[in-house]
Amino acid sequence: MITIYLKQFNKIVRNADVRIFDELGYDDVLWIDLMDPTVQEQKEVEAFIETTLQTRQQIEEIESSSKYSETENAIISNSNFFIPSGEGFAVEPVSFMVTEGVLVSLRHHESRTFQEVAKRLQMNYKNFPTGYHLLISILEVRIDFDADLIEAVAKQIKVLSRDISGSDRMEQNIIKRINSLQENTMLIRENIFDRQRVLSGILRSDRFPNDIYPKLSLMIKDVNSLINHADFNSERLDYIQDAALGLINIEQTKVTKIFTVAALFFMPPTMVASIYGMNFEIMPELSWTYGYYYALGLMLLIMAVTFIFFRWRKWL
Repeated sequence: MITIYLKQFNKIVRNADVRIFDELGYDDVLWIDLMDPTVQEQKEVEAFIETTLQTRQQIEEIESSSKYSETENAIISNSNFFIPSGEGFAVEPVSFMVTEGVLVSLRHHESRTFQEVAKRLQMNYKNFPTGYHLLISILEVRIDFDADLIEAVAKQIKVLSRDISGSDRMEQNIIKRINSLQENTMLIRENIFDRQRVLSGILRSDRFPNDIYPKLSLMIKDVNSLINHADFNSERLDYIQDAALGLINIEQTKVTKIFTVAALFFMPPTMVASIYGMNFEIMPELSWTYGYYYALGLMLLIMAVTFIFFRWRKWL
């Protein structure tokens, strides 16, 4: 699917017909948004901007040069965006190219970030005179959404901590929740670092309009604060995990203690029963009238002495 944002009649007009490129120049187009495009749509865009778009393999590369680079006629930037996936989210790489002031975005999934930017563009197009400004706005909105994700994870961590504090037993689902939050936090941190690398590359460039650079400095500060917040969430999850493992160890220790005490209680009576179960010829107790009751009483006495000794030593 392709969406072309045109500058016409002092407003932004959306169009999805690639044949319109034959009638347009660079000054007429602000943004070309490609979402899972067909081969024909991609060829038409490449013919219009006279540049080859990146392949998915190039977009997914993690080298610094692949995150931001400049050619003679274009600026290329790749960044990762979050896509909702079940209870968590997946990472979707997106490619941006700015040539002659026209922004071209290439993605394969719908994203709330692009919906929000398109809404802002329709509401106040004067804030986006060029594709450079539009690219910065997309990154700015993505940073705001990253902040929302970090806050959402922080709230989940708070609820998890309260659940652990109010629980006497450590259930399996709590460990799964910890692992899920750790995975989400790591993904968020990785993508914030990705955003930081892109912004640093833009800040070092001299091809963006001058009014963009003050905003870039503020965005980098926001990204750094998000990294600190994500690190705090990660440390808090490590603390919660240690507390959960500690509770598990305590529960296991209690169970082991119960079996140990039970074994110690029954060990002396077992020894008495073993002795009187030998049936040797010279055993005077065999001829006793009350030998059976004597053996039972001896077992109970030893168990009582063992119990009193354990209580005195405060082992019970």
